Amino acid sequence: MNLTRFSIALVSLSWISLSAHSAELQQLPTHTSSRVLVTSDEAGNKAYEYSWPAIYFETAFNGDSLTIKFDDDQNNFHLIIDSQTPIAIKKPGKQDYVVPNLTPGKHQVRLEKISETQSSTGRFLGFYSDDKAAKLPERKRQIEFIGDSFTVGYGNTSSSRECTNEELFNTTNSQLAFGPLTAKHFNADYQINASSGFGIVRNYNGHSPDKNLIGLYPFTLHNNHYIYASNWQPQVIVIGLGTNDFSTKLNDGERWKTREELQQDYVKKYTQLVKTLHTKNPKAHFILMASDKMEGELAAQVGNVVATLKADGLKKVDSIIFSGLDYQGCHWHPSAKDDKLLADLLIDYLSKNKAW
Repeated sequence: MNLTRFSIALVSLSWISLSAHSAELQQLPTHTSSRVLVTSDEAGNKAYEYSWPAIYFETAFNGDSLTIKFDDDQNNFHLIIDSQTPIAIKKPGKQDYVVPNLTPGKHQVRLEKISETQSSTGRFLGFYSDDKAAKLPERKRQIEFIGDSFTVGYGNTSSSRECTNEELFNTTNSQLAFGPLTAKHFNADYQINASSGFGIVRNYNGHSPDKNLIGLYPFTLHNNHYIYASNWQPQVIVIGLGTNDFSTKLNDGERWKTREELQQDYVKKYTQLVKTLHTKNPKAHFILMASDKMEGELAAQVGNVVATLKADGLKKVDSIIFSGLDYQGCHWHPSAKDDKLLADLLIDYLSKNKAW
């Protein structure tokens, strides 16, 4: 499903507080493959806290009653009922939203986080109904995407390359980035473990030198308090890291004195990352993605990573070097059109190579 911001239903949401009727509501079982911190209250109702992009939650029920409980004044969402046009929900705060005009019958529901927040977390308090829960179809495929702003979908629906912070926030749609588009094509569960501005060893223009995506990756939330642990076992892992490592010149005071030192450090740490992921996911197929821009520096170093991994015995690893993007998104980032192109490249590769 290839949606743009112009096809989203911008409806007038009716927020209401639940009264005595709320005692009849029961929390519905919820499916998510995303990185979330799950907690329970005394009644056994679950809450889901999250930081990473493209988080999603799903449920199904038989009936015509559905209430969605939010505790998030930071993020934008899309609510999708039975594959219909998404309902845009912007920074809902702590509110209960009763879905209007549901007809009796079985319904499948999906709530998607579309915005990126790096310094805060949000909470989803669950789907509630006084009707009977139904079973969701199970997915056999899992795919993970690890990356930076390109993987996030940074400003990808913008009509201009020039964006204010508010415009950037409102035109970022992580669910229209190439990762979710690829996963949905194959009906796969997915994780988007990406953060704008971060790299393998160096962040954009050398900022926050004590941090990088590798250091952020092990955690469920961006506060680095909870190590992520689950039975998540993706058959495919797509990594797109390096744009921030190489897109700017080295500044005075950075720990690499030359580009050669930076390149060597990048290849070493990237190789270690893939080997660590391979140890945890021994059957996974790895695809390393890179742009042909930056005078080919990034593509060359990704090629060195792949060559090193193959020389060390890792067979299921390959690269996709992409070109031909229009970069019409915010601040010269890939547009939604570019994301479709990248998704098509991945879909073609995965289909031809039988990576599943």
